[in-house]
Amino acid sequence: MAQLNPQESATDQGAGLASARPAHSKRCRRRRRVGIMGGTFDPIHNGHLVAASEVAWVYDLDEVVFVPTGRPVFKLDREVTSAEDRYLMTVIATASNPKFTVSRVDIDRPGVTYTIDTLRDIHAMRPDCELYFITGADAVAEIMRWKEANQMWSLARFVAVSRPGYSSSLKGLELPAHTVDMIEIPALAISSTDVRKRAARDMPVWYLVPDGVVQYINKHGLYRGKPRRSRGSGQS
Repeated sequence: MAQLNPQESATDQGAGLASARPAHSKRCRRRRRVGIMGGTFDPIHNGHLVAASEVAWVYDLDEVVFVPTGRPVFKLDREVTSAEDRYLMTVIATASNPKFTVSRVDIDRPGVTYTIDTLRDIHAMRPDCELYFITGADAVAEIMRWKEANQMWSLARFVAVSRPGYSSSLKGLELPAHTVDMIEIPALAISSTDVRKRAARDMPVWYLVPDGVVQYINKHGLYRGKPRRSRGSGQS
């Protein structure tokens, strides 16, 4: 086991990310690289999109697949907006970026689902690709509690994205060597929780989420009343 060593952030030490990129250049590899951005996306916001874009640049990814969860296993005691609404908002938010796609693999899978299922399914669909699972630093702090956690490392490399200053709370976390990298993303100061609270109070959420998502929230009245329950599936 080895300690998690956060990468230098783009904002605090710009050379950190720039110097990391040559190691991942197309000249040094043969296989297609695919990022997997899993999340509840309730709603998806600009922080998610910036994080995916930054990771795609650093690791020279050919594609980033956004995977909205069904019913997140660590949120079983909370109300979650319907999977279809979260999926459609994710499609709207990612439509303008040719590197971004959206998968229904989690919301269409029956029963409770976990990250290990997501990785196995996408690996089966893209067996010749190198997979990079993009997740939040707060999730990494709990990663060894995830179902079949020890089986995940052979399926994908993990990239933990965090808001500035958060990485210090993960120092000393023991994970298998060379399995998790960390990148600080300033836009992650935006949170889905804050967006939901603002929408519930009829406060503006423009520029926190993509314009199309603002319109979808307004059209369907999301977050202003009791949210519709998602299906009975989840992810950790």
